[in-house]
Amino acid sequence: MRFIVVDGLDGSGKDTHAKFIAERYQSKGETIVIRTHPSDSFFGKKAKQSLLGRGKINHIKASIFYFLDVMNSLFRYYGKADNVIFVRYIGGVFYLPSPFAKFLYRFFSAILPTSDYMFFLDAEPEVLAKRISSRKEKEMFENLEDLRKVRERALKILKGWHIVRTDREIKETRTEIERILDKLDSKKC
Repeated sequence: MRFIVVDGLDGSGKDTHAKFIAERYQSKGETIVIRTHPSDSFFGKKAKQSLLGRGKINHIKASIFYFLDVMNSLFRYYGKADNVIFVRYIGGVFYLPSPFAKFLYRFFSAILPTSDYMFFLDAEPEVLAKRISSRKEKEMFENLEDLRKVRERALKILKGWHIVRTDREIKETRTEIERILDKLDSKKC
């Protein structure tokens, strides 16, 4: 089983590229499960509701419900297909204040499943802000200032992930992802 993680900030193209990865393996006759967080579960809906709110209490609620949503997906779907793709996973900790983010990232990386197939989709905050500007509902972190802070925090904390730029032509991004997947798949054989 491949456990594939596609993480990144809002507007980085996580769902788009997760679908691209899924199509790659489906075309080879492999089974796929994709879980996007926050998901359609009870916890995911509560996380999304909190993300659309403002203030510290909603930030805390969003973090707790997001964690429960990811754990629910792990228990229900991990190992249930040839390829399990999680869109947003432990990268949710990057939205927490720095000391907590670093500690929780290390903690969750140590106890939760990880793999060589972990992608962080990266783009300049200005590009991300432009991409999400047309959304009707904005989450609490979907503003330029927070995008800058969270990106900086994430890039300092990330270790062992494939960081792929998405603020270029989509064809270039997909070519890089294909190259990484080819290399990883050849090691797996």
